[in-house]
Amino acid sequence: MSSKGSVVLAYSGGLDTSCILVWLKEQGYDVIAYLANIGQKEDFEEARKKALKLGAKKVFIEDVSKEFVEEFIWPAIQSSALYEDRYLLGTSLARPCIARKQVEIAQREGAKYVSHGATGKGNDQVRFELTCYSLAPQIKVIAPWRMPEFYNRFQGRNDLMEYAKQHGIPIPVTPKNPWSMDENLMHISYEAGILENPKNQAPPGLYTKTQDPAKAPNSPDILEIEFKKGVPVKVTNVKDGTTHRTSLELFMYLNEVAGKHGVGRIDIVENRFIGMKSRGIYETPAGTILYHAHLDIEAFTMDREVRKIKQGLGLKFAELVYTGFWFPHGAFALLSSFVFSCEQRWQSWYLGCHWPLSQSLEALPLWTHYITRVELPASDSRPVKTRLLGLSSGSTIIGH
Repeated sequence: MSSKGSVVLAYSGGLDTSCILVWLKEQGYDVIAYLANIGQKEDFEEARKKALKLGAKKVFIEDVSKEFVEEFIWPAIQSSALYEDRYLLGTSLARPCIARKQVEIAQREGAKYVSHGATGKGNDQVRFELTCYSLAPQIKVIAPWRMPEFYNRFQGRNDLMEYAKQHGIPIPVTPKNPWSMDENLMHISYEAGILENPKNQAPPGLYTKTQDPAKAPNSPDILEIEFKKGVPVKVTNVKDGTTHRTSLELFMYLNEVAGKHGVGRIDIVENRFIGMKSRGIYETPAGTILYHAHLDIEAFTMDREVRKIKQGLGLKFAELVYTGFWFPHGAFALLSSFVFSCEQRWQSWYLGCHWPLSQSLEALPLWTHYITRVELPASDSRPVKTRLLGLSSGSTIIGH
């Protein structure tokens, strides 16, 4: 069979993409496997060997963790992005970062096709493909889970596991423990299998990024986080003096400390872009700390009306990111110019709780200690008259 051309497969080494790699070869494609290092705990060299053993023509392992933090996570923190009041967008932010590099590899290797293992029921198919088409309109996407010749053959994970056995594909997932897990620097997500039924509690041992709050330390860690232009630039642990300034090290350290105290667990049902609801369990330790720290800073730096506008923009930004429109509609273009410099002292406490201790603010005219003091002469309780412009009655309000 003559080759149909090269396809760059977004490869994770898991069940779906391992089977898809072999299946694409059966269809006559030369497969270039691409694995993004986006902060997940993985043996990348072993993944390379596995992909080559399964028949990949080439394997690219690209470390995108630093750009993921600086170009995707930081904008989400700046905008206070939160989808449906709960979800901090860990997977939503990672997909355009991964797909952007996938397109770069395809263009570099002269591949006409890209492929992914996202299902036809999820959001990731949209996130991958909108990114690819936005950055390379001429590229063609092979989405096996939407192709009858694939989904008629594989009705679900059990069929994939059987296919893996037949083709000697080593898969760590077993029928007794079939939920899927997706990890990056921002979070770990768990879904599918027994988790699809919301009546089922998360099984013991499922969580891997955060400590069980009941077993968390009884003594707190006090963190000082310094923000400039809306992003963290320095974190210091007051207890032991540990300090980090670079974006990647800072974020990884916050993951470690917050995770140790059980911070960042949620178990939610969300509305997917395609219309159905789904249950997701997430661990987002560093993202949770930074989200709330940034909110507290906004309380000092924005007046009431500006904050309302900012909240609306943040909501729209979160929706665009969740539904895959990072590049197509330029979600990053919604990032406002609400930037400021501030230092905040944060305490990460046991039992999964966290709260601010104090703020140190620089050149912020909206907060003036002299004016906010209760003692005279900072306050003036004399009656005043205020005329409401635009009211024909010419009425006044008498108040303090």
